[in-house]
Amino acid sequence: MRQFLCALCFSIILMPLAQGQAAAGNSNAKEPDPRLRPGVFGWGLRKAPITDPSLPKVLLIGDSILDGYRATVAEGLKGKATVDAWIQPYHQNSPELPAELKRVLAQDHYKVIHFNMGLHGWLKGRIPEEQFDPLTRKLVRMIRDQAPGAVLIWASTTPTWEPKNPKELNQAINPVILEHNAMAAKIMREEKIPIDDLYGLLVNQPQSALKDGIHWKQEGYTTLGAAVADITLKHLEAK
Repeated sequence: MRQFLCALCFSIILMPLAQGQAAAGNSNAKEPDPRLRPGVFGWGLRKAPITDPSLPKVLLIGDSILDGYRATVAEGLKGKATVDAWIQPYHQNSPELPAELKRVLAQDHYKVIHFNMGLHGWLKGRIPEEQFDPLTRKLVRMIRDQAPGAVLIWASTTPTWEPKNPKELNQAINPVILEHNAMAAKIMREEKIPIDDLYGLLVNQPQSALKDGIHWKQEGYTTLGAAVADITLKHLEAK
C-alpha cells in the first residue's frame, strides 16, 4: 500500500510537467547569467492540453518572467483560447533564434502571438547598439513569415531594481531596458503591432511584489497575467 501511495503521489507531481512540457522547445538552451535563471522546468515550449479543439490558439513568447504569469493568462482565457508558452533565453542577436523560432511556430496555427524579447538582451555586447533596430525588425518579419494571419502583440520588458535596495531601479540594467523598450516601441508603432506596456504596469507596483531585483512574487505575476489575458482576449474577439 505504501509503495502504491508513493507511486500515486509521484505521478500526481509529474502530471502538470507532462502536460506542460509536451513538444518542448530546445532543452539545450543556455543562459550563463545566473540572474536570468529559467523557471522550475527550464527553457522550452509548454503546450497546453487540448480540451476543446474548436478554441483558437494563443502563443506567449518570453523569458522567465513569462513562466511566472503564464498560468494566470491560461486561467483568464479559459474556455476562450488554448494558451501555449515558449519560455526561452534568446535575444534578437542569438544565433539559435531563427531556427528555434521556426520550429516552435511550425507546431501550430496561432491566432494571437504575444511576444517579448528583452531581459536576455541587455547584457553588454549581446546586441550591438546599431543592430538593435534591424534585428528587431527581422524578428517581426520572421514571426509574420512563419505565422501568417496571426495577430502580433509586443510586450515591453519589465523593470529591474537594485537587489539590495528594492526602492531604487537598477542603475546598470534599467537604463538599457528603457532604451530598448523605446526603440522597440517605435518599431511596433511603425509595424502597426499593438503594444502591451508591461514595464509601465509594474514600475509603480508595491515593492512587496518583488521577489528579487528581476523576478516577482505571485502578486506581481498575477498583475502581469491579468493584463496579458485582457489585451489578448481583445484581439481574439476582434478577429
